[in-house]
Amino acid sequence: MKTIKLRAGKERSLQRRHPWVFEGSIAKGGGDSGETVRLESTEGEFLGWAAFSPQSLIRARVWSFDEAERIDAAFFQRRIAAAIAVRARLPIASNAMRLIHGEADGLPGLVVDRYDDVLSVQFSSAGTERWKPVIADALLAATGLTRIFERSDANVRALEGLPEVRAWLRGDGPTERTIQEHQWQLTLDVAEGHKTGYYLDQRDNRKKFADTVRQYGCQRVLNCFSYTGGFSVAALAGGATDVTSVDSSGPSLARATAHVALNGFDPAHHKALDADVNATLRQALQNGERYDAIVLDPPKFAPTAAHAERAARAYKDINRLALKLLQPGGLLFTFSCSGGIPPDLFHKIVAGAGLDAPADGFILDRVGATPDHPQTICFPEGEYLKGLLILKR
Repeated sequence: MKTIKLRAGKERSLQRRHPWVFEGSIAKGGGDSGETVRLESTEGEFLGWAAFSPQSLIRARVWSFDEAERIDAAFFQRRIAAAIAVRARLPIASNAMRLIHGEADGLPGLVVDRYDDVLSVQFSSAGTERWKPVIADALLAATGLTRIFERSDANVRALEGLPEVRAWLRGDGPTERTIQEHQWQLTLDVAEGHKTGYYLDQRDNRKKFADTVRQYGCQRVLNCFSYTGGFSVAALAGGATDVTSVDSSGPSLARATAHVALNGFDPAHHKALDADVNATLRQALQNGERYDAIVLDPPKFAPTAAHAERAARAYKDINRLALKLLQPGGLLFTFSCSGGIPPDLFHKIVAGAGLDAPADGFILDRVGATPDHPQTICFPEGEYLKGLLILKR
Protein backbone atom coordinates (compact mmCIF):
# COMPACT_ATOMS: atom_id res chain seq x y z
CA MET A 1 0.00 0.00 0.00
CA LYS A 2 1.41 3.37 -1.05
CA THR A 3 1.48 6.17 1.52
CA ILE A 4 0.75 9.89 1.07
CA LYS A 5 2.32 12.21 3.64
CA LEU A 6 0.57 15.54 4.22
CA ARG A 7 2.22 18.84 4.99
CA ALA A 8 2.17 20.01 8.58
CA GLY A 9 -1.26 21.34 9.55
CA LYS A 10 -3.01 19.90 6.52
CA GLU A 11 -4.32 16.94 8.48
CA ARG A 12 -6.93 19.04 10.29
CA SER A 13 -9.62 18.84 7.63
CA LEU A 14 -9.29 15.04 7.51
CA GLN A 15 -9.53 14.90 11.29
CA ARG A 16 -12.85 16.73 10.87
CA ARG A 17 -13.80 13.99 8.37
CA HIS A 18 -13.69 16.16 5.29
CA PRO A 19 -13.07 13.72 2.41
CA TRP A 20 -10.84 15.77 0.06
CA VAL A 21 -7.08 16.24 -0.08
CA PHE A 22 -5.83 18.94 -2.45
CA GLU A 23 -2.58 18.87 -4.38
CA GLY A 24 -0.99 21.58 -2.24
CA SER A 25 -1.60 19.63 0.97
CA ILE A 26 0.66 16.74 -0.04
CA ALA A 27 4.29 16.69 1.14
CA LYS A 28 5.30 13.47 -0.60
CA GLY A 29 3.96 10.27 -2.10
CA GLY A 30 1.74 9.37 -5.00
CA GLY A 31 0.02 6.52 -6.78
CA ASP A 32 -1.58 5.33 -9.97
CA SER A 33 -4.92 6.67 -11.17
CA GLY A 34 -7.62 5.47 -8.79
CA GLU A 35 -5.23 3.47 -6.64
CA THR A 36 -6.05 3.17 -2.94
CA VAL A 37 -3.45 4.97 -0.81
CA ARG A 38 -2.86 5.44 2.90
CA LEU A 39 -3.04 9.03 4.13
CA GLU A 40 -0.77 10.04 7.00
CA SER A 41 0.17 13.20 8.86
CA THR A 42 3.79 14.34 9.05
CA GLU A 43 4.04 12.42 12.33
CA GLY A 44 2.79 9.20 10.72
CA GLU A 45 -0.72 9.33 12.17
CA PHE A 46 -3.26 7.40 10.07
CA LEU A 47 -5.83 9.74 8.51
CA GLY A 48 -7.70 7.67 5.95
CA TRP A 49 -7.81 5.34 2.97
CA ALA A 50 -8.28 7.30 -0.26
CA ALA A 51 -8.40 7.00 -4.02
CA PHE A 52 -5.47 8.81 -5.63
CA SER A 53 -5.94 10.98 -8.70
CA PRO A 54 -2.63 12.14 -10.23
CA GLN A 55 -4.21 14.71 -12.59
CA SER A 56 -6.84 16.34 -10.40
CA LEU A 57 -6.40 19.29 -8.03
CA ILE A 58 -8.27 17.06 -5.59
CA ARG A 59 -5.46 14.51 -5.41
CA ALA A 60 -7.14 12.12 -3.01
CA ARG A 61 -10.75 11.35 -2.11
CA VAL A 62 -11.29 9.46 1.11
CA TRP A 63 -13.06 6.11 1.04
CA SER A 64 -12.80 5.46 4.78
CA PHE A 65 -11.45 7.04 7.98
CA ASP A 66 -11.32 3.62 9.66
CA GLU A 67 -7.81 2.16 9.68
CA ALA A 68 -9.18 -1.37 10.09
CA GLU A 69 -11.36 -1.14 7.00
CA ARG A 70 -10.20 -2.65 3.72
CA ILE A 71 -11.14 -1.13 0.38
CA ASP A 72 -12.28 -4.18 -1.57
CA ALA A 73 -15.42 -5.52 -3.27
CA ALA A 74 -17.08 -6.13 0.10
CA PHE A 75 -16.50 -2.47 1.04
CA PHE A 76 -18.46 -1.25 -1.99
CA GLN A 77 -21.20 -3.79 -1.38
CA ARG A 78 -21.61 -2.51 2.19
CA ARG A 79 -21.62 1.18 1.23
CA ILE A 80 -24.10 0.66 -1.61
CA ALA A 81 -26.42 -1.45 0.54
CA ALA A 82 -26.32 1.19 3.30
CA ALA A 83 -27.16 4.02 0.89
CA ILE A 84 -30.11 2.13 -0.59
CA ALA A 85 -31.37 1.23 2.89
CA VAL A 86 -31.47 4.94 3.79
CA ARG A 87 -33.56 5.72 0.69
CA ALA A 88 -36.01 3.00 1.65
CA ARG A 89 -36.76 4.99 4.82
CA LEU A 90 -37.24 8.35 3.08
CA PRO A 91 -40.66 9.68 2.00
CA ILE A 92 -39.98 9.61 -1.75
CA ALA A 93 -43.18 10.09 -3.75
CA SER A 94 -41.76 8.69 -6.98
CA ASN A 95 -40.40 5.58 -8.70
CA ALA A 96 -37.31 7.65 -9.59
CA MET A 97 -34.75 8.64 -6.96
CA ARG A 98 -31.07 9.18 -6.22
CA LEU A 99 -29.61 6.05 -4.65
CA ILE A 100 -25.98 7.18 -4.31
CA HIS A 101 -24.98 10.82 -3.77
CA GLY A 102 -21.20 10.80 -3.86
CA GLU A 103 -19.40 11.98 -0.74
CA ALA A 104 -22.60 12.06 1.31
CA ASP A 105 -22.86 8.28 0.96
CA GLY A 106 -19.15 7.67 1.46
CA LEU A 107 -18.58 7.02 -2.24
CA PRO A 108 -16.92 10.17 -3.64
CA GLY A 109 -17.25 10.54 -7.38
CA LEU A 110 -20.23 8.19 -7.71
CA VAL A 111 -23.80 9.25 -8.54
CA VAL A 112 -26.53 6.68 -9.09
CA ASP A 113 -30.10 7.55 -10.03
CA ARG A 114 -32.89 5.04 -10.43
CA TYR A 115 -35.48 5.69 -13.13
CA ASP A 116 -38.07 2.98 -12.68
CA ASP A 117 -36.27 -0.20 -13.83
CA VAL A 118 -33.03 1.43 -15.07
CA LEU A 119 -30.04 2.73 -13.15
CA SER A 120 -28.28 5.79 -14.56
CA VAL A 121 -24.75 5.98 -13.17
CA GLN A 122 -22.02 8.62 -13.30
CA PHE A 123 -18.40 7.81 -12.44
CA SER A 124 -16.66 11.17 -12.05
CA SER A 125 -13.46 10.28 -10.19
CA ALA A 126 -10.40 8.14 -10.81
CA GLY A 127 -11.29 5.99 -7.82
CA THR A 128 -14.79 5.08 -8.98
CA GLU A 129 -13.49 4.51 -12.51
CA ARG A 130 -11.00 1.96 -11.21
CA TRP A 131 -13.71 0.08 -9.31
CA LYS A 132 -16.38 0.44 -12.01
CA PRO A 133 -17.04 -3.30 -12.68
CA VAL A 134 -17.25 -4.06 -8.95
CA ILE A 135 -19.58 -1.12 -8.35
CA ALA A 136 -21.82 -2.11 -11.27
CA ASP A 137 -22.16 -5.68 -10.01
CA ALA A 138 -22.89 -4.48 -6.47
CA LEU A 139 -25.58 -2.08 -7.70
CA LEU A 140 -27.42 -4.77 -9.64
CA ALA A 141 -27.19 -7.19 -6.73
CA ALA A 142 -28.52 -4.60 -4.26
CA THR A 143 -31.41 -3.41 -6.43
CA GLY A 144 -32.39 -6.58 -8.26
CA LEU A 145 -32.29 -4.67 -11.55
CA THR A 146 -30.52 -5.80 -14.73
CA ARG A 147 -29.72 -2.60 -16.62
CA ILE A 148 -27.27 0.24 -16.01
CA PHE A 149 -26.78 3.17 -18.37
CA GLU A 150 -23.51 5.04 -17.85
CA ARG A 151 -23.67 8.84 -17.97
CA SER A 152 -20.01 9.59 -17.30
CA ASP A 153 -20.13 12.61 -19.60
CA ALA A 154 -19.72 15.46 -17.11
CA ASN A 155 -16.91 17.98 -17.61
CA VAL A 156 -15.24 16.95 -14.34
CA ARG A 157 -14.12 13.71 -16.00
CA ALA A 158 -11.55 15.68 -17.98
CA LEU A 159 -10.08 17.05 -14.74
CA GLU A 160 -9.46 13.46 -13.68
CA GLY A 161 -7.83 12.60 -17.01
CA LEU A 162 -10.77 10.38 -17.96
CA PRO A 163 -12.65 10.23 -21.28
CA GLU A 164 -16.39 10.85 -21.49
CA VAL A 165 -18.62 7.77 -21.65
CA ARG A 166 -22.30 7.58 -22.54
CA ALA A 167 -23.41 3.99 -23.15
CA TRP A 168 -25.01 0.92 -21.65
CA LEU A 169 -22.77 -0.55 -18.93
CA ARG A 170 -25.01 -3.51 -18.14
CA GLY A 171 -27.86 -4.69 -20.35
CA ASP A 172 -29.39 -2.71 -23.20
CA GLY A 173 -32.71 -1.53 -24.61
CA PRO A 174 -34.74 1.67 -24.98
CA THR A 175 -33.50 4.64 -22.96
CA GLU A 176 -36.88 6.42 -22.69
CA ARG A 177 -38.68 6.12 -19.36
CA THR A 178 -41.91 7.45 -17.84
CA ILE A 179 -41.71 8.14 -14.13
CA GLN A 180 -44.30 8.92 -11.48
CA GLU A 181 -43.73 12.04 -9.39
CA HIS A 182 -46.28 12.89 -6.73
CA GLN A 183 -49.58 12.89 -8.64
CA TRP A 184 -48.24 13.41 -12.17
CA GLN A 185 -46.16 11.66 -14.82
CA LEU A 186 -42.98 12.82 -16.53
CA THR A 187 -40.90 11.34 -19.32
CA LEU A 188 -37.15 11.37 -19.82
CA ASP A 189 -34.31 9.82 -21.78
CA VAL A 190 -31.45 8.50 -19.64
CA ALA A 191 -29.11 8.76 -22.64
CA GLU A 192 -29.95 12.33 -23.67
CA GLY A 193 -31.49 14.08 -20.66
CA HIS A 194 -29.66 16.62 -18.52
CA LYS A 195 -27.47 15.30 -15.69
CA THR A 196 -28.29 11.57 -15.43
CA GLY A 197 -31.59 12.05 -17.24
CA TYR A 198 -33.63 14.46 -15.15
CA TYR A 199 -33.57 16.94 -12.24
CA LEU A 200 -34.72 14.65 -9.46
CA ASP A 201 -33.41 17.09 -6.84
CA GLN A 202 -36.34 19.46 -7.55
CA ARG A 203 -39.05 16.83 -6.99
CA ASP A 204 -40.38 18.21 -3.71
CA ASN A 205 -39.94 21.82 -4.81
CA ARG A 206 -42.20 21.14 -7.79
CA LYS A 207 -44.83 19.80 -5.41
CA LYS A 208 -44.39 22.83 -3.14
CA PHE A 209 -44.87 25.10 -6.14
CA ALA A 210 -48.10 23.33 -7.10
CA ASP A 211 -49.42 23.69 -3.56
CA THR A 212 -48.39 27.36 -3.33
CA VAL A 213 -49.93 28.25 -6.70
CA ARG A 214 -53.17 26.70 -5.48
CA GLN A 215 -53.00 28.41 -2.07
CA TYR A 216 -52.44 31.89 -3.53
CA GLY A 217 -54.72 31.45 -6.54
CA CYS A 218 -52.02 32.15 -9.13
CA GLN A 219 -53.33 32.06 -12.69
CA ARG A 220 -50.60 33.53 -14.89
CA VAL A 221 -47.25 31.73 -14.44
CA LEU A 222 -43.88 32.15 -16.16
CA ASN A 223 -41.47 29.21 -15.90
CA CYS A 224 -37.96 30.30 -16.90
CA PHE A 225 -35.21 27.84 -17.88
CA SER A 226 -38.11 25.38 -17.94
CA TYR A 227 -36.29 22.38 -19.45
CA THR A 228 -39.05 19.75 -19.94
CA GLY A 229 -41.65 21.67 -17.96
CA GLY A 230 -41.71 20.06 -14.52
CA PHE A 231 -42.60 23.34 -12.80
CA SER A 232 -45.10 24.10 -15.58
CA VAL A 233 -46.93 20.84 -14.94
CA ALA A 234 -46.84 21.69 -11.24
CA ALA A 235 -48.37 25.12 -11.93
CA LEU A 236 -51.17 23.57 -13.96
CA ALA A 237 -51.73 21.01 -11.21
CA GLY A 238 -52.07 23.95 -8.82
CA GLY A 239 -54.86 25.46 -10.93
CA ALA A 240 -52.98 27.98 -13.11
CA THR A 241 -54.68 28.67 -16.43
CA ASP A 242 -51.97 30.61 -18.32
CA VAL A 243 -48.52 28.99 -18.06
CA THR A 244 -45.53 29.84 -20.25
CA SER A 245 -42.43 27.64 -20.41
CA VAL A 246 -39.31 29.47 -21.62
CA ASP A 247 -36.19 27.58 -22.68
CA SER A 248 -33.60 27.72 -25.46
CA SER A 249 -33.99 24.01 -26.30
CA GLY A 250 -36.69 23.09 -28.81
CA PRO A 251 -36.63 19.36 -27.95
CA SER A 252 -36.99 20.11 -24.24
CA LEU A 253 -39.97 22.37 -24.91
CA ALA A 254 -41.55 19.71 -27.12
CA ARG A 255 -41.33 17.31 -24.19
CA ALA A 256 -42.80 20.00 -21.90
CA THR A 257 -45.79 20.32 -24.23
CA ALA A 258 -46.16 16.53 -24.27
CA HIS A 259 -46.09 16.51 -20.46
CA VAL A 260 -49.06 18.88 -20.34
CA ALA A 261 -51.10 16.46 -22.46
CA LEU A 262 -49.79 13.38 -20.65
CA ASN A 263 -51.13 14.71 -17.36
CA GLY A 264 -54.53 15.60 -18.77
CA PHE A 265 -54.26 19.39 -18.72
CA ASP A 266 -55.81 21.65 -21.33
CA PRO A 267 -53.11 22.43 -23.97
CA ALA A 268 -54.66 25.89 -24.36
CA HIS A 269 -53.43 26.71 -20.84
CA HIS A 270 -49.77 26.21 -21.76
CA LYS A 271 -47.40 27.95 -24.16
CA ALA A 272 -43.85 26.84 -24.99
CA LEU A 273 -41.47 29.66 -25.92
CA ASP A 274 -38.12 28.80 -27.54
CA ALA A 275 -36.14 31.88 -26.57
CA ASP A 276 -33.38 33.37 -24.43
CA VAL A 277 -34.68 33.93 -20.90
CA ASN A 278 -32.98 37.31 -20.34
CA ALA A 279 -34.28 38.69 -23.62
CA THR A 280 -37.76 37.29 -22.86
CA LEU A 281 -37.88 38.95 -19.44
CA ARG A 282 -36.81 42.30 -20.90
CA GLN A 283 -39.34 42.09 -23.72
CA ALA A 284 -42.13 41.15 -21.31
CA LEU A 285 -41.27 44.17 -19.16
CA GLN A 286 -41.27 46.43 -22.20
CA ASN A 287 -44.67 45.02 -23.23
CA GLY A 288 -46.16 45.72 -19.81
CA GLU A 289 -46.68 42.05 -18.98
CA ARG A 290 -47.36 41.00 -15.38
CA TYR A 291 -47.38 37.55 -13.76
CA ASP A 292 -48.82 35.99 -10.63
CA ALA A 293 -45.86 33.62 -10.22
CA ILE A 294 -42.41 33.25 -11.78
CA VAL A 295 -39.94 30.37 -11.51
CA LEU A 296 -36.23 31.01 -12.07
CA ASP A 297 -34.32 27.72 -12.23
CA PRO A 298 -31.20 28.59 -14.26
CA PRO A 299 -28.26 26.33 -15.09
CA LYS A 300 -25.10 26.36 -13.00
CA PHE A 301 -23.68 29.90 -13.35
CA ALA A 302 -20.84 29.32 -10.85
CA PRO A 303 -19.38 25.80 -10.73
CA THR A 304 -16.77 26.98 -8.20
CA ALA A 305 -16.23 29.95 -5.90
CA ALA A 306 -13.84 31.41 -8.49
CA HIS A 307 -16.83 32.04 -10.77
CA ALA A 308 -19.00 33.59 -8.03
CA GLU A 309 -18.54 37.26 -8.92
CA ARG A 310 -19.54 36.89 -12.56
CA ALA A 311 -22.36 34.51 -11.65
CA ALA A 312 -23.68 36.93 -9.04
CA ARG A 313 -24.26 39.54 -11.73
CA ALA A 314 -26.20 37.04 -13.85
CA TYR A 315 -28.36 35.88 -10.93
CA LYS A 316 -29.01 39.47 -9.86
CA ASP A 317 -30.12 40.54 -13.33
CA ILE A 318 -32.72 37.81 -13.85
CA ASN A 319 -34.08 38.21 -10.31
CA ARG A 320 -34.36 41.99 -10.75
CA LEU A 321 -36.35 41.56 -13.94
CA ALA A 322 -38.57 38.86 -12.42
CA LEU A 323 -39.39 41.00 -9.38
CA LYS A 324 -40.38 43.87 -11.67
CA LEU A 325 -42.63 41.56 -13.71
CA LEU A 326 -44.52 40.18 -10.70
CA GLN A 327 -47.87 41.54 -9.67
CA PRO A 328 -47.98 42.88 -6.09
CA GLY A 329 -48.65 39.78 -4.02
CA GLY A 330 -47.06 37.61 -6.71
CA LEU A 331 -44.70 34.71 -6.05
CA LEU A 332 -41.07 34.32 -7.05
CA PHE A 333 -39.55 30.85 -6.73
CA THR A 334 -35.87 31.46 -7.44
CA PHE A 335 -33.01 28.94 -7.39
CA SER A 336 -29.26 28.57 -7.69
CA CYS A 337 -27.66 25.17 -8.28
CA SER A 338 -24.15 26.65 -8.24
CA GLY A 339 -21.86 25.11 -5.64
CA GLY A 340 -19.79 28.32 -5.74
CA ILE A 341 -22.75 30.39 -4.47
CA PRO A 342 -23.48 29.61 -0.79
CA PRO A 343 -27.00 30.23 0.58
CA ASP A 344 -26.10 33.46 2.39
CA LEU A 345 -24.57 34.93 -0.77
CA PHE A 346 -27.59 33.89 -2.84
CA HIS A 347 -29.85 35.69 -0.37
CA LYS A 348 -27.69 38.83 -0.69
CA ILE A 349 -27.83 38.63 -4.49
CA VAL A 350 -31.63 38.43 -4.47
CA ALA A 351 -31.75 41.26 -1.93
CA GLY A 352 -29.63 43.37 -4.28
CA ALA A 353 -32.00 42.55 -7.12
CA GLY A 354 -34.89 43.73 -4.96
CA LEU A 355 -33.15 47.05 -4.24
CA ASP A 356 -32.56 47.62 -7.94
CA ALA A 357 -36.09 46.59 -9.01
CA PRO A 358 -37.13 48.22 -6.60
CA ALA A 359 -39.24 45.60 -4.80
CA ASP A 360 -39.40 43.88 -1.45
CA GLY A 361 -40.94 40.61 -0.39
CA PHE A 362 -41.52 38.11 2.37
CA ILE A 363 -39.42 34.95 2.29
CA LEU A 364 -42.06 32.26 2.68
CA ASP A 365 -39.59 29.39 2.57
CA ARG A 366 -35.96 28.41 1.99
CA VAL A 367 -35.57 25.14 0.13
CA GLY A 368 -32.89 22.79 -1.13
CA ALA A 369 -32.54 19.43 -2.79
CA THR A 370 -34.75 16.46 -1.99
CA PRO A 371 -33.62 14.26 0.93
CA ASP A 372 -32.34 11.55 -1.41
CA HIS A 373 -29.65 14.13 -2.38
CA PRO A 374 -28.33 14.48 1.19
CA GLN A 375 -25.82 16.92 2.61
CA THR A 376 -23.72 15.78 5.54
CA ILE A 377 -22.57 17.92 8.44
CA CYS A 378 -18.89 17.23 7.67
CA PHE A 379 -19.09 18.12 3.97
CA PRO A 380 -20.67 21.58 3.51
CA GLU A 381 -19.64 21.61 -0.17
CA GLY A 382 -22.42 19.09 -0.69
CA GLU A 383 -25.00 21.88 -0.44
CA TYR A 384 -25.38 23.01 -4.02
CA LEU A 385 -29.11 23.63 -4.64
CA LYS A 386 -30.72 26.46 -2.75
CA GLY A 387 -33.96 28.31 -3.35
CA LEU A 388 -36.11 31.11 -1.98
CA LEU A 389 -39.89 31.28 -2.19
CA ILE A 390 -40.74 34.99 -2.06
CA LEU A 391 -44.09 36.77 -1.79
CA LYS A 392 -43.78 40.22 -3.38
CA ARG A 393 -45.02 43.01 -1.14
